[in-house]
Amino acid sequence: MNEVLFSIHTIGVTPWKLIGYLGVLLFTSRWFVQMIATKRLGRVHMPRAFWWLSVAGSLMLVSYFTFGKNDSVGVLSNLFPAVVSIYNLVIDYRHRQAGEPA
Repeated sequence: MNEVLFSIHTIGVTPWKLIGYLGVLLFTSRWFVQMIATKRLGRVHMPRAFWWLSVAGSLMLVSYFTFGKNDSVGVLSNLFPAVVSIYNLVIDYRHRQAGEPA
């Protein structure tokens, strides 16, 4: 997974880098999802998609930093947001099952 697939200028792109890039894209896109939801409702709102994008992006980045780079700082900095996002999803699902507003 560390073989260079192609290069962009002087950057060699490996499969692990593609996973890292996709993780960054997902993690960043959550803010656009949140901004669109807030604009539509006319108030600050964190849609469930925000939390799913956080989980997916964080886990992809944790994978990249674990297997692609072997970087403990990257693992720790991305593991915490995944845990918080999973917690928020669990709370959201519990409230919805209880019939409470999201």
